[in-house]
Amino acid sequence: MSTLETSIRNVFGQVWKQEKNTDAPELTPDTVLLETGLDSLGFAIFVTSLDEELGFDPFTLSDEAFYPQTFAEFVAFYERYQPKA
Repeated sequence: MSTLETSIRNVFGQVWKQEKNTDAPELTPDTVLLETGLDSLGFAIFVTSLDEELGFDPFTLSDEAFYPQTFAEFVAFYERYQPKA
């Protein structure tokens, strides 16, 4: 598991805890994002929190509209647009 994926999982867990007041469900590569239990507001908070944590937002960096469906696609999208060190 990459450091970026670990960060994404941690932020998801924090947002879940804040929104649902319970521990976050397990995210597998095949987890469908719409089936995680976060509503659209929760997902927006998740993406905004990732921007704050990671310092970039691939949704604004991308020239094309992309809507990842699974957790693996979501992580790959972030990896694609992660600033090079």
